[in-house]
Amino acid sequence: MGGDHGPSVTVPAALRFLAEHPAAHLLLVGREDALRPLLGDQAGNPRLRVVHAEEVVGGHESPSLALRNKKDSSMRVAINLVKAGEADACLSAGNTGALMAISRFVLKMLPGIDRPAICVPLPTTQGHTHMLDLGANVDCGPEHLFQFGVMGAMLVEAMEHKERPTVGILNIGEEEIKGNEVVKAAADLLRASGLNFIGNVEGDGIYQGEADIIVCDGFVGNVALKASEGLAQMLGSGLKEEFKRNWLSKLAALVAMPVLNRVKKRFDHRQYNGAVLLGLKGISVKSHGSADVLAFSCAIARAYDAAENRVLERISARMAQLTPAAAGES
Repeated sequence: MGGDHGPSVTVPAALRFLAEHPAAHLLLVGREDALRPLLGDQAGNPRLRVVHAEEVVGGHESPSLALRNKKDSSMRVAINLVKAGEADACLSAGNTGALMAISRFVLKMLPGIDRPAICVPLPTTQGHTHMLDLGANVDCGPEHLFQFGVMGAMLVEAMEHKERPTVGILNIGEEEIKGNEVVKAAADLLRASGLNFIGNVEGDGIYQGEADIIVCDGFVGNVALKASEGLAQMLGSGLKEEFKRNWLSKLAALVAMPVLNRVKKRFDHRQYNGAVLLGLKGISVKSHGSADVLAFSCAIARAYDAAENRVLERISARMAQLTPAAAGES
C-alpha cells in the first residue's frame, strides 16, 4: 500500500514478478478492496493470496507512532507474516523509518549484530557494488562498521555466488593513516577478520568498482547516495537541454540515440531497486518510494533471491565464527 503510487504500481509489479518466477508465491498485504480489482484474471492464481490489513502507514508518519498505534497496518502485518514463518521475506515501498522500526521490533536482531544496516547495490564501470549503511545508523562505532562489512560480504557471497568478495571502507584517502579514529579502528577490525579486506576506498572508487562491498556509516552513505542521484539527474537534464538547443544538435541526438539508450539501460537505477535491511532475524527489503512497475518487480526479485540463497543463515554462521560467544545469545 505504500510508496508514491501504492497498489497501482505494486500489484502490476507483483503480477510481472510471478510471470517471471514460476516457482514463487506472493502474499499481497493491504486493503482487499483496493487490491483485488487490480488483479484481473489473476485473482484466482494459486500462487497469489491477498492478506487484508485495514491500516496504512503514511509516508510522513512518525516511526514510533506507527509502531505503537498501527498494529493492523499493511507494513506490520507483512512483517508479522515473516516472523510467523508464513512468508520468507517482506518488501515495502513505504515509510523507511517505520519499516526499520517495525522490522527491528518484530523480527529482532541476529546474534552478534548490534544494528541493522541498509544495503543497496549500485552500478559501476565493472558491474555493480554493494554499499552499506545508507541511512539507518547516523552515528556508528568501529564494531558497527565491522559488522556491516561481515553482513555485506555474506550477502554478496550468497546472492552472487562469489567466493571471498572484496570489502573496502569509504574514506578520504587510500593510505591507512587517513580518516577519523572510528574509520581507522574499523579498518583494523576488518583487516583482522579474515574477510577479503582491500583497505580504504575513496568516493570516486565507488563507481569504479574498486570493491564488491563498501562500508560506511549511514550519514556518509546517505549523503554519497543522494549526491550521486542528484549528479545523475543533472547530467541527464543537461544532455536533454543541449540536444534540443538547435536543429544541428537535434540531428546529433538522433545519431547518438542508440548509444545513449544502451548507456541508459546499462546504468538504469530501476534494476538495482531493493535495499535489504541486514542484521535482522528475517528478511525485510525497502523499495524506493518512487519505484515504477519495473523497479518494484526488481525489488521483489531481490527479496526472493535473498530468501532463496539463505542470506540470514550465512550471516549468522559467519558471526558465530568471528564471535563464538554470539552463538549462544538469543
